[in-house]
Amino acid sequence: MEPSAREPLVRKTRSSYRTFTESASKRLDKEYLRSLHNKRLYLAVFAAVLGNFSFGFALVYPSPVIPALEADPSPALRLNQHTASWFGSVFTLGAAVGGLSAMLLNDRLGRKLSIMFSALPSAVGYALMAGAQGIGMLLLGRVLTGYAGGVTSASIPVYISEISHAGVRGMLGACPQLMAVLGSLVLYALGKYLGLVLDWRWLAVAGEVPVLTMIILLCFMPNSPRFLLSQGKDDEALGSLCWLRGKDTDYAREYEQIKDSVRKQSQRISCAEIKDPFIYKPILIAVGMRFLQQLSGVTCVLVYLQSIFKKTSVILKPEYDAALVGLVRLFSVAIAAVSMDKAGRKVLLFVSAGVMLVSNLTMGLYIHFVPASQNGTIANKTLVSSANLPAEPTNYITLIPLLATMFFIMGYAMGWGPITWLLMSEILPLKARGVASGLCVVVSWLTAFTLTRFFLWVVEVFGLEVPFLFFAVICAGNILFTGCCVPETKGRSLEQIEAFFRTGRRSFMR
Repeated sequence: MEPSAREPLVRKTRSSYRTFTESASKRLDKEYLRSLHNKRLYLAVFAAVLGNFSFGFALVYPSPVIPALEADPSPALRLNQHTASWFGSVFTLGAAVGGLSAMLLNDRLGRKLSIMFSALPSAVGYALMAGAQGIGMLLLGRVLTGYAGGVTSASIPVYISEISHAGVRGMLGACPQLMAVLGSLVLYALGKYLGLVLDWRWLAVAGEVPVLTMIILLCFMPNSPRFLLSQGKDDEALGSLCWLRGKDTDYAREYEQIKDSVRKQSQRISCAEIKDPFIYKPILIAVGMRFLQQLSGVTCVLVYLQSIFKKTSVILKPEYDAALVGLVRLFSVAIAAVSMDKAGRKVLLFVSAGVMLVSNLTMGLYIHFVPASQNGTIANKTLVSSANLPAEPTNYITLIPLLATMFFIMGYAMGWGPITWLLMSEILPLKARGVASGLCVVVSWLTAFTLTRFFLWVVEVFGLEVPFLFFAVICAGNILFTGCCVPETKGRSLEQIEAFFRTGRRSFMR
């Protein structure tokens, strides 16, 4: 389309963008409806979220591997409580470093190339763990896969939000969490069935498959139109949006809106601009959500899931319990994916935090009040050494920790899991999106590292009920934070959300 032919369209679009009247919004929705059926958009999202599949796979890798390594015949590989805690937690330290580097990568390479870059450390990390001859190689492999996870955590949600249509952004924004859950579930399944005929090394080999598939598919996917426009690549951005929406749609209108929004923002954010509420408010909200999400205890539960189930001696075997929890998590994220564009983000966040609060409180009170003779624990003081203890349930009351964990994961997966990532990519202003998303990931995974590193120590000193009661208190704080700080972004374009923070006028969000 020639520039002269686009001028009337530009003026019309800018006018509607400034006012956001109800009739204009409805007309815009009808004009974009056809673009929702373009299969190329969903292919691009699928290619990207394979990185999240690998992330979910790597995150819970210690769950079935730690029990195997505790009994490994090689002294160089055998884990004790100290090395097991490092093996479980060092992934999150690598993820924090990955999030830190994503601050630079997202703005220099772009969202798509940053995701592709993560494939290198991920592949090397899995190779190191598959061929490990000592604990050092295991830990280095965990750090590298964690680094890759940190990069993808900061890049994939931003990439998806920037290529998605507003009408399906909620659903597509839940896909990273959905694929991470699926990756964890596949790990649990492989840990159970590969463990019958093969050793734990083959789990690392299996982790290479989604990494290689992702990088091959992404070679054929476009970059984010918003990123391309911010780099002055107008023609390439128009071609990218055409590919994502389809040639027979009115993608030029959306292109002009995006271009108008990008034009209002400088290429780089300065220190003086951070004082602007338009910049710091959404950053504080996004960082706060990531911080509270990790403090709710989800990473500790996922990393030490089988060990926790061994300690509480639920009625099923720990590996079956882990797989069952994985299925519940997958089902819950799927519910969130189809409902967050209808029910809204805040409603699901309230429900999610409430369910997690009740579940953590139930788990903590159960461990504290049920005698060790009934819950199958011995002294309630260690997780790792329990691998060598008999885990024979003596009462059906031992189903309580399984049900509590299932509801905790269900609550997390319905709200505070996928929505925190989605809101991070939605509310951050374009000029700070690359840096701020990396900051969110750094805060998130440094918090997760601290929790997973000292979780076993806290259990050893104070007992297993203490961390769960602490997580319950945090979930109560999540409810207050949602009500006071989190805006509703359902059905709003990224430009409307930016206008809301820039002006503080709620009319932009109606």
